[in-house]
Amino acid sequence: MGIARWFHQLASPPYLFRLAGRLAPWLGISALALLAVGTYGGLVLAPPDYLQGEGFRIIYVHVPSAYIGLMAYVVMAAAAACGFIWRIKLAHAVAASAAPVGASFTFLALVTGAVWGKPMWGTYWQWADARLVSELVLFFLYLGYILLRSSFDDRDKGDRVSAVLAVVGVVNVPIIHFSVEWWSTLHQGPTIARLDAPSITLDMLAPLLIMIAAYTLCFAWLVIRRLQAEILERERGTRWVERLAMEGPA
Repeated sequence: MGIARWFHQLASPPYLFRLAGRLAPWLGISALALLAVGTYGGLVLAPPDYLQGEGFRIIYVHVPSAYIGLMAYVVMAAAAACGFIWRIKLAHAVAASAAPVGASFTFLALVTGAVWGKPMWGTYWQWADARLVSELVLFFLYLGYILLRSSFDDRDKGDRVSAVLAVVGVVNVPIIHFSVEWWSTLHQGPTIARLDAPSITLDMLAPLLIMIAAYTLCFAWLVIRRLQAEILERERGTRWVERLAMEGPA
């Protein structure tokens, strides 16, 4: 009964708004702390790569950004599916909050990948590369969801229609992940995922894992802050929002 009650509470806009407010400072502070540690470890403590030299250090931005771009899409699609199937409006609010954050991280992954690719491959972009193209498709899926949802005056209808696009687009996630194994590609193969024999040494790997954790917490902080704004927009005119406005910031 306790778990059922907790899930029921999460469907309550006032409860979720206040819960997000309590979590946000902890997530933000933790993200900043890990970001500082990971940046110092990646830029100062980690040795240069024996092939790429100092240029390899861009992975401490590129890899976490690409990871968050994929994770954010799964979160967005799962939330949109829950909202579509069970008609939970707050689930649609989560999806709407995650979309622009995921799009931003995906764009950062594309830009940093292009910056790294020029000195390593001799080109910023290669249309024949499956990983690059599928990552670009992911970015367009984010934009498509955002634009499609905002094109409806009826928010509920926009939520439902855009949810279909979000769920269908999930098929691109495994394509991105396995593209370097399924097709010939310029992009290097798995590094962290090769748990049997990682292709990166521990002194390089540790800062990378810290940066991934920092980006994950940053993503969570950004989403819940946007979620709070989304809840207020959807609930404006209700008594609890009016009371909250009268009370002012806690």
